Amino acid sequence: MKKALVVVDVQMEYFPTGLYLQWDVERALDKTIKAIQHFLEKGDLVIVVQHIAGQESPIFNPSGTGIDIHPAVLAEAVDAPIIVKAHADSFLNTNLNDVLQEHAIDSIVVCGIMTQNCVTHTAISSSAANYQVQVLAEACTAPDEMVHNIALAALNDRVELISLNQL
Repeated sequence: MKKALVVVDVQMEYFPTGLYLQWDVERALDKTIKAIQHFLEKGDLVIVVQHIAGQESPIFNPSGTGIDIHPAVLAEAVDAPIIVKAHADSFLNTNLNDVLQEHAIDSIVVCGIMTQNCVTHTAISSSAANYQVQVLAEACTAPDEMVHNIALAALNDRVELISLNQL
């Protein structure tokens, strides 16, 4: 089984200098970095997803720094393909599926920001049905703890939730 880690929207918009600070974001970042390191040590693929909205959007505006992928992610995932998206679903109108197929991936682990939005939409995308999907719950976050936990409970009906020690 060939696995890939799909790191969704770990971008500066969600950190203290951005416009939409997320709950416990530094913990989620730390767990994401550990997951990236684990995948790379095993020789597995890491894919970074970057959300860029239109000029009219207040967040992820292409003219701002909020769209920047967190430097800690870039420092770890130096050679990772970067998938640019404009929708919650990382597969929608992107080349994510092509990259996964090119690397003969049959299993993906999704993590990132926001649990209730882009992580969920990516994990349950109709395109994700081609893969065994897991969500690395501790490497995700949302605007607040309650939203995060509600989203994980709903996701658990559709995909397996895992922790770092299950990688």
